[in-house]
Amino acid sequence: MPELRKDPITGRWVIISTERGKRPNDFLRETVPSPPNAKNCPFCPGNEAKTPPEILVYGRSNGGANTPGWTVRVVPNKFPALGIEGDLDREGEGLFDKMNGVGAHEVIVETPDHVATLASLPERAVEDVLWAYRDRMLDLKNDKRFRYVLIFKNHGEAAGASVDHTHSQLIALPIVPRRVREEVDSCWHYYDEKERCIFCDIIRQERDTGERVIGENDHFITLAPYAPRFPFEMWLLPKVHGSSYENNQSTMYASLARMLKDTLMRLDAVLDRPAYNFMIHTSPIGEEINDHYHWHIEIIPKLTKVAGFEWGTGFYINPTPPEESARFLREAKIASPLATAKK
Repeated sequence: MPELRKDPITGRWVIISTERGKRPNDFLRETVPSPPNAKNCPFCPGNEAKTPPEILVYGRSNGGANTPGWTVRVVPNKFPALGIEGDLDREGEGLFDKMNGVGAHEVIVETPDHVATLASLPERAVEDVLWAYRDRMLDLKNDKRFRYVLIFKNHGEAAGASVDHTHSQLIALPIVPRRVREEVDSCWHYYDEKERCIFCDIIRQERDTGERVIGENDHFITLAPYAPRFPFEMWLLPKVHGSSYENNQSTMYASLARMLKDTLMRLDAVLDRPAYNFMIHTSPIGEEINDHYHWHIEIIPKLTKVAGFEWGTGFYINPTPPEESARFLREAKIASPLATAKK
């Protein structure tokens, strides 16, 4: 019989359609192909002039700015969702409120290799990408107009990527997104009642049962959430409480790179290199150090479509129980399996 499950973080209900019980090969999906070498790719070395001037670069030891020789490169988005210049100028218009569309929109080019993916990069290269996220977040937090910085990745056309060359994006916002604010506030209410972080409690419980654990190392764990909106949805979390991504200890980023690479390799192995999105949820600017919120990465393969029922009710129908998806991912045969940390 189908189950209704309540997400303990947000209070959102989802329908787990257990009778359908879809296995990985039951999903019709487009595998993300390896992109051919593209002379006109704006993210490839030699084409630096095709992007706005770089904001951050790693790896270049010789040559001037905006030249080849880099390993990670961050540039403004050529078609930004928000503009970096100007003031917010908040104002009312009768019942309505508005402000100028001020923010930052940047692209993190993860590698000069046109055919590589985040899953196929060496661990050290993945770590460099994670450091670039941190460096840009710390810099943008100095801008008093901004209240939140979201890092996200669209991998594959079905997930919203318009350029094949692997990259992530960053958008700094003058407001805290409602989805994040609801999550943070729910965590605060839980902490106010129990004096414990709800994410920390979830990690303890999931490690005890093991049925939704996908993998872990010394510092991080990947879980299938109890009430996932989408099949094979995953959360990657630090095992020790941390409220903001950018305030991780420097020694943690190598461990995070190892965990993220392992998780994405499992996703590729089980679902044949699907399109996916991931988002880093971290504490809002000005609330970075706290005991109630736990930063994490949400990874969502693009296997189903949101349709009328979901839009009309806010309920998501997930045809694969998270216990099943966790088992498939946990048992995946990958080239460099992650050694599971002892409990």
